[in-house]
Amino acid sequence: MRYLNLAFYHFVDLSDPFAWRDRLRARCQGHAFRGTILVSSEGINAMLSGPESELRLLQNDLAAMPEFSRLEYKESWSSEIAFPRMLVKVKKEIIPLGLPEIRPHERTGQRMQPAELKRWLDERKDFTLLDTRNDYEVDYGTFDSALSLNLDHFREFPERLAQLTAASPADVLDRPLVMFCTGGIRCEKASVVALQQGYKEVYQLDGGILNYFKDVGGEHYEGQCFVFDRRIAVGTDLAETVPMPGATQIADTTEAAS
Repeated sequence: MRYLNLAFYHFVDLSDPFAWRDRLRARCQGHAFRGTILVSSEGINAMLSGPESELRLLQNDLAAMPEFSRLEYKESWSSEIAFPRMLVKVKKEIIPLGLPEIRPHERTGQRMQPAELKRWLDERKDFTLLDTRNDYEVDYGTFDSALSLNLDHFREFPERLAQLTAASPADVLDRPLVMFCTGGIRCEKASVVALQQGYKEVYQLDGGILNYFKDVGGEHYEGQCFVFDRRIAVGTDLAETVPMPGATQIADTTEAAS
């Protein structure tokens, strides 16, 4: 049997995240799917895995809620359910950066579609391609021309970006800057940081690496893509690349769908 994996996030003002937690928890009870849904005053971030029919029912439920009616989902498949349990939790941020003044639903970088990034890479356009993920994720694979900030945690991003900028040629702020992450969520905040630091033309890869794989394949990408569940990584065909290791390495899902 194949199991559906859904990753999704949405930045939206939620005035009572604890009420939303209870509401979403009730929607998930009695189903066989598992994973994590994070809720905060800034929105929702989730990764779920289970029988397709049950996850489609949840999608229908979410579509009926005005706050989540425009959710975009990233889908993949696995031979087992990718999470050990179902959790719905309230967090201060759905992707931790520690800068509450950054509100992606009000301001963020321009979205770049995967086909456009591929075209820029094919044409060897002069731009900066920046991987916003943590170093252990980058070790599994990245775009062959991308820069990395050697992050241990996303909270380090503003400082490391400033260091990279200071060490770069004087015209770096005027060159297009294209950021990417696993599923898009980190770039929603990272792109705002770049704009605040003086970059003139900032883009974020829409839907992240997973969307790039889905739309254009693996050209210009080397290796696998780390994912925050039991699969550990997926290939450019979005298929799991290593056997399920049980509980030996289950990543922290606070950056799920990132």
